[in-house]
Amino acid sequence: MALKPLGDRVIVKCDEAEDKTASGLYLSRETKEKPQTGVVLAVGEGRRDNKGELMPMPVKVGDKVLYSKYGGTQVTTDGEEVLILRADDIYAIFE
Repeated sequence: MALKPLGDRVIVKCDEAEDKTASGLYLSRETKEKPQTGVVLAVGEGRRDNKGELMPMPVKVGDKVLYSKYGGTQVTTDGEEVLILRADDIYAIFE
């Protein structure tokens, strides 16, 4: 990957949007909801607290996460779309 996140930022590969509903109806491109889950591809070094000490990141590469619906910035790198967001925009890790 050509990108390295800085500070408390994380790069996530978003999951694909669903093509059909649970009942089997196919969705058009316009009606597909943006997914809120993905896999962490890269993690920054972390954020510094008021004393200047580095706080550890809450996620690591390979974690499957749930993140804010409107958080982050989408970019294309190496031919794939990824999302760059702050660690605070990640709500949970799937176990």
